[in-house]
This record gives sequence, C-alpha cells and structure tokens, in this order.
Amino acid sequence: MAKSQRSKWKRKMRAEKRKKNAPKELARLKQALSLDGKGEAIMSDMQEIATVVPADKIKKQDVDMEGEGDDGKMDMDSKRSKKTQLDEHGQYPQWMNQRQAKKLKGKRMGKKGGNAKKKKGIAW
Repeated sequence: MAKSQRSKWKRKMRAEKRKKNAPKELARLKQALSLDGKGEAIMSDMQEIATVVPADKIKKQDVDMEGEGDDGKMDMDSKRSKKTQLDEHGQYPQWMNQRQAKKLKGKRMGKKGGNAKKKKGIAW
C-alpha cells in the first residue's frame, strides 16, 4: 500500500520540506532553551512551544507523591476475569476484536453446554 506515484511524490516533498525547515527549527529550539544571565529561560518564547512549569512546583509534587505511600502499581481493572476476559458487566475489553471475543465465547459455551446435540446428517 502507499506505492502510488502520488504518494511517492508527497513523501519526497515532505522529506525536502523537513530538510529545508530543520535549521530554522533547530535555531528556534536553541533560542528557546538558551539561558540569559540570571539562569532563567525566556518564558514568552517558551510558552509558544511548550507548557512552562516552575521547577520548585514539580519538586513539591514529587515529595507529596512519596508521602502518600503509593505502592507504585498501575491502576488496573481488577474486576475482570483473567480466564474469560469478561468484566463485571459481561463485556470484553475494548481492545479485543470480534473474532477473539467469539472464540472465547465458544470456549465458554462449550464447557457450559455439557451434552451438545449432534448435527443431523446423512447416515451411511
């Protein structure tokens, strides 16, 4: 896919545009990160590019986080069955596609069914 003449041309032109704009971007980044005599960055230019948060505020957040006694585990959906992947409402995870869900449902129903009916067919 994406092998047409048009897509090749577009890719080529985007690459040339990146080459042309690279020095300007680098200069702007260096200028934004450059420090003046006091050790403070130029905030007006920095706010154009990124969100500026003072360092002492971040340090306070880190100290507050350590004080909470968080065990560092991710907040996972613990109400989901590991075997069937179903949550408490009987729903499969959002990332699971229909084919996988149907396969798991088949396994589940096969175990519940007990004695399944045989298909009618021609007896030889």
